[in-house]
Amino acid sequence: MEIIGVKFRHGSRLYYFKPLNNKFKKGDMAVVQTTKGTDCGIVVFGNTDVRDELITVPVKAVLRRATDDDIKTVEHNQIREKEALKICAEKIEQHGLKMSLVDAEYTFESDKILFYFTADLRVDFRELVKDLAGIFRTRIELRQIGVRDKAEMLGGIGICGRELCCRSYLGDFEGVTIKMAKEQGISINSSKMTGACGRLMCCLKNEQYHYEELAKTTPKPGTRVKFSEGIGTVCEANLLTGKLKVKVSETGQTAPTETVHTVDKNDVRIL
Repeated sequence: MEIIGVKFRHGSRLYYFKPLNNKFKKGDMAVVQTTKGTDCGIVVFGNTDVRDELITVPVKAVLRRATDDDIKTVEHNQIREKEALKICAEKIEQHGLKMSLVDAEYTFESDKILFYFTADLRVDFRELVKDLAGIFRTRIELRQIGVRDKAEMLGGIGICGRELCCRSYLGDFEGVTIKMAKEQGISINSSKMTGACGRLMCCLKNEQYHYEELAKTTPKPGTRVKFSEGIGTVCEANLLTGKLKVKVSETGQTAPTETVHTVDKNDVRIL
């Protein structure tokens, strides 16, 4: 089956469509049918042949290659969204609602406006919806999202200096646990644990597999090992570098002494 990959304005999730008789390349725009209605997205990868068994969900065909008018519609909607966002923020303040407005989105055909917001508790926004419907004369939908969704929607730069993973390529949020941070040697109270959203960083999940694989070949602290300097006990292990700190006890004429040696994990033998 021949498919193309398409992304839409909000989020990094990739959607697949049949190109029909069109030849798309990266950066092209395509008009497609989604669960929200007709939409226009950007092509991430062009026509690609994949085996049918790899396709696990029904794949719709694109409606058409985006025309100049379609692109102008998208650009016009983006201008209108800024004004809608401003008006909605003012109305939220007037109603005294405890909610934080994140973004606004016009559907491609302008038959609905979606307002995304975060809130700590449930919010009764029925009067707000009535006000907005009276102003914009179209359907209004207020959608509450989580802080991780907010980070994905707004984007940003992580502590690594690159675009946030949730914005650039992550299709779905996977569970991240404190256990992962411990296994990766990160202090629980460290700011390195939290991302721009204030939650545990997705990096912990991304890197967990590699740490688990390295742990299989790296002696754990407390392991007795033999190396060129004698026999000792591993007191510290760095999974990434493969360096071990091995404590060797020696019995002298006056009192027992302990020395710590730094060795590579490949230079020791587990006893």
